[in-house]
Amino acid sequence: MKIAATYSHLNGLEFLQVHQPGLWTEIQNVIETVDAVACRTKVSKETRTMNKLLFSPVAMNAAMKTSFARLGWSERRTSYWVTSDAKLIRKTMHLPAAEQKAEIENAGLHPIFSYNQTDFVKERVAVEVQFGKYSFVAYDLFVKHMAFYVGDVIDVGIEILAMKELQSQLSSGPPYYEAELYNLIREGRGVPAVPLILIGIAP
Repeated sequence: MKIAATYSHLNGLEFLQVHQPGLWTEIQNVIETVDAVACRTKVSKETRTMNKLLFSPVAMNAAMKTSFARLGWSERRTSYWVTSDAKLIRKTMHLPAAEQKAEIENAGLHPIFSYNQTDFVKERVAVEVQFGKYSFVAYDLFVKHMAFYVGDVIDVGIEILAMKELQSQLSSGPPYYEAELYNLIREGRGVPAVPLILIGIAP
């Protein structure tokens, strides 16, 4: 695979190039080591592409996961407690999880356990590889990366997406770089308030 396009939101790429150039090199190398031909394994059962050999999102994800893990990148989770009271959520949002739960219980409400998970984190940089459904990208950008940034776990969030030329050779439904770039820019220059890098990949 190759990197066909990048977009830097709130100077995410510039931050990485200056402060973590080694990690930027690792990310590029992971993408470039994914064998596109080896990932073209899915026989389509959809009407529009019946029996055509497509790129497998599962295979591409697995190849990237193996490469990232080899370089010391790993999944990261952040846990927290939620409830139905908006004022209480605002009050407890930035407390440690145990204190959140206690505050909710002391208010006579029922605490509900929840968490955010991101695919790969290393040295305060998070990477999400998104070949799933298009709706997941907004969740990644506005919830996952934002939560880890606000929680002071990361400095930059990275979203790896298929370019349209690759997406058109996947099953229906996955997001593609050009559309998600449009969606991000439409929100305005400061939204979401977390430095990001969008990466578009192609065979």
